[in-house]
Amino acid sequence: MILERTWRGRVFIATSLDGFIARQDSDLAWLTDPAESEHSRVHSDTPVVDYEEFMADTDHLVMGRGTYDKVLTFGQWPYPRQQVFVLSTTMSHTDPRITVTASLEETATLLSTRRATNVYVDGGKVIQEFLRADLIDELTISQAPVLLGAGIPLYGTLQHDVRLQLRAANVNAAGMTQATYNVVR
Repeated sequence: MILERTWRGRVFIATSLDGFIARQDSDLAWLTDPAESEHSRVHSDTPVVDYEEFMADTDHLVMGRGTYDKVLTFGQWPYPRQQVFVLSTTMSHTDPRITVTASLEETATLLSTRRATNVYVDGGKVIQEFLRADLIDELTISQAPVLLGAGIPLYGTLQHDVRLQLRAANVNAAGMTQATYNVVR
C-alpha cells in the first residue's frame, strides 16, 4: 500500500524529435555532440527552468538500473545533494550513495516516509512506470533536432490518455525545443 504522497514526481529529459532517449546501444552522442548549425530562437512568456535550477529544487531522484549504470560512466557522481533510489530487482546494494528498491510501491512508500518534496524521475522504463501509476506531475522535455529512427523510447503503452498543460516553452541556440508541462488531473 502506498502512503499518502507528499512529493511531486518530475521528469527532466531529452529526446530525439522522434521520441527516443538513446540509441538501442544506449549511445547518447547524438545529444552530447550535436551538429553545428544556425537555429531560430523562440521563447514563451514563461521561461523553461534549466537543468541547474531544476536540480537545485530536487531532493530525491529515482532511476532504473540502466540509467544508474550509464551515470557511472560519467566519472564524477552528479547527484551529491539528492537522495538517490535505484529501482531494480537484480541489483545488490554496494554503492553507499544509493538506496536500491525492488518495486514502484516500495519506492513511493519510502519517498513519502522520507518526506520527499520534489522527486526527479529518470530513465525510460522508470518514467513509463511512474506515468502508468499516475505519479508524474510535471514533465520538462527537451527535443533535439535529430531523427534517430530507432532507439530506446521515452514513452510506452499507457492505459489511458495523459492530458498535459503547457507551462513554458523555448528553443535554444542549439535548436533544442524545450517545454514544461503539468499533468492535468
